[in-house]
Amino acid sequence: MNDAFTPELLGRIIDNQADYEQPLLFVGARVHLFDSLVDVMEDADILLGEGFIVGTGPGIVTAAGDDNALVIDCAGMVIVPVVVDARAALGLNPDRSSDAGTLWPGNTGSFAVVDAELATDAATAVATVLARPESVAAIVIDGKVVLWNGERTSNAPAQLDKGRVGEVSPSASPYVGMWIDETDFLHQELTADGRYDETRGGRPRAFQGAYWIEGDGIDYLDDLGFWAFGEFVDGVLHHGPYILNRR
Repeated sequence: MNDAFTPELLGRIIDNQADYEQPLLFVGARVHLFDSLVDVMEDADILLGEGFIVGTGPGIVTAAGDDNALVIDCAGMVIVPVVVDARAALGLNPDRSSDAGTLWPGNTGSFAVVDAELATDAATAVATVLARPESVAAIVIDGKVVLWNGERTSNAPAQLDKGRVGEVSPSASPYVGMWIDETDFLHQELTADGRYDETRGGRPRAFQGAYWIEGDGIDYLDDLGFWAFGEFVDGVLHHGPYILNRR
């Protein structure tokens, strides 16, 4: 754990983020941007606005007083995006506007801070975040610190309850019933107990499994073990190549 990442500093950060009176400034790290044009910056700073990156690069700390920034010392640390766009890192995007998750000013402030001893390069830094989150100094999502010295903070969202997979939410009730595509090939019945049953081309029980609905999206977990997805748009169910209406 990094001695600079103290509980007292976290308390100041959490209190500050209620109104975001001070921008957060992470200083002195090796920053892997995963950007099509810029790979890495040494001894670099990241200045956060409210949810997005204002500036990235060396020397920003010289204006910390002017900006009334809350400074987080990241000397001996490595910063990497938590949304990893391997295409951008490999230069395979058709244009820079296609880059996602890069630590470029204007993009969402979502990144991890890892001790350099655990992150000899960008790949090992990302691997540490995934395999050893308890050893990560900090994780920032959308400009808010959600992990600090390996522990979830009060900013972290509630963990999803995996035991609820297939449980029908209250929002599912308007969608319970039989859905039939425009060619009459696919019949998909959504039942009130959180199950679905598909008839395809007159073949009953072609696929069966559990489903659950969140917002306009529907996730399926088939009894065969695969996952699928659909979306309700203006009362119409879009599921892969099929467009289904309720009958």
